[in-house]
Amino acid sequence: MNRREFMIAVAGGAFAVMAGEGLTGEAWGRGPAPAAGRGRSRVALIKTGDRAAGIKRAIRLLGVNPVAGKRVLLKPNFNTADPFPASTHNDTLIHLIAELREMGAKTITIGERSGPPDTGDVLREKGIYELCRRLDAGLVNFEELPPEGWVKVSPPGNHWRNGFLVAKPVLDAECVVTTCCLKTHGYGGVFTMSLKLSVGITHKSNMRELHTSFLSQRKMIAEINQAYAPALILLDGIEAFVDGGPSKGPKKKADVILAGTDRIAIDAVGLALLKELGSNREIMEKRIFAQEQIARAVELGLGVRSAGEIEIVADDQPGERYAEKVRQILAKG
Repeated sequence: MNRREFMIAVAGGAFAVMAGEGLTGEAWGRGPAPAAGRGRSRVALIKTGDRAAGIKRAIRLLGVNPVAGKRVLLKPNFNTADPFPASTHNDTLIHLIAELREMGAKTITIGERSGPPDTGDVLREKGIYELCRRLDAGLVNFEELPPEGWVKVSPPGNHWRNGFLVAKPVLDAECVVTTCCLKTHGYGGVFTMSLKLSVGITHKSNMRELHTSFLSQRKMIAEINQAYAPALILLDGIEAFVDGGPSKGPKKKADVILAGTDRIAIDAVGLALLKELGSNREIMEKRIFAQEQIARAVELGLGVRSAGEIEIVADDQPGERYAEKVRQILAKG
């Protein structure tokens, strides 16, 4: 049973999802949510400017291996081809793919839809076609998928007028790994980390509605995340946009790599990092779990419900000292 079949089964839907039929009502399946009493969600924090070592240390400290023997779909942040932290650093991909291979991934395929620039142009400008050839990794440009390569999704109670289209390779993937950046978002999203990364699994035709829904935009971002559940999330916080974004803005060095399995936990810790660095008013003056992306994701049961359910772990003294600062910010909100 692949991830898509599992999601349908656990939701109790007794039908097969075909292209164009979509997921609606009681047949809708969400990603895993923490059950009461299940314990806290772990986020590994590595304080380093060394991507190669930091990625390996963070994933190993997390202590999970969901990729062994699986065909992995790797979703980066290629909204544009602007330099990191606007887009995923190519070195991050190189070291993450190497680590996934060492963990026993059967195959690795990068999948993405950029925007507003053409996805193919972004991939060429960043050198991703050549990188994938060199690393023997697959590549799927979601923007080039045929109509049958998209599934209409309409979860109960969502804020989209008529649901949204999701790239079928994401729904069919045995295992999804995502890698995001640490940055603010100057066009309504407020911040863009693991939850907002999911915008890139939707069809470009959905973007007009998202970008013009000023009152519901952040809730709609969270709702996209009901379509799938990543098995592993890596946040590259070597540098961060602390204002502006997503493609340009003032940067600060954070020298942090995060790894986790819970999108809410990753984004909550990421917001604490931005607060520690010093960010804009929308970040500094609002409590972390009051941010609309996170509040809506909590309502939907997509992960942790509060800061108390997050366990930040480090593997050395510099990391532990910094983790304690982040814990205190997280606890205060």
